Amino acid sequence: MSRRDVYHNTVKQALIQEGWTITHDQYTFQSEPELSTDIGAEKIIAAEKQHDKIVVEIKSFLNVSQVTDLEKAMGQYILYKRLLKRQEPDRKLYLAVPTHAFEGIFSQQVGLIAIEELDIKLIVFSVSGEEKLRWKIP
Repeated sequence: MSRRDVYHNTVKQALIQEGWTITHDQYTFQSEPELSTDIGAEKIIAAEKQHDKIVVEIKSFLNVSQVTDLEKAMGQYILYKRLLKRQEPDRKLYLAVPTHAFEGIFSQQVGLIAIEELDIKLIVFSVSGEEKLRWKIP
């Protein structure tokens, strides 16, 4: 079992508050070696009687260099997206990042290029957990 991100419970509780059901408190890929992301969740859309299914990788962006954090997060995102496509293609992968990272590296050229070129779906959360989640989909 991989180590949980420092903001794991903050994001988990925010998803629950928005009506998501946590289906996996660690979503494990069928891979060798075994890899996992932080959360699997689903939400019923009553109007369409469908399920939205997501997997969330949470990143804290607490290192001195947000560029280093971005590089690591992008590598994981690309790998997890490929694994998810093979394992459960109806789930969507999201990268959860704190507001300071969204307003920092993700608002700069390299962050914007990463979002656009890698088709990164973001969930922006406040570290205090007091604000609603912001969903950013390219």
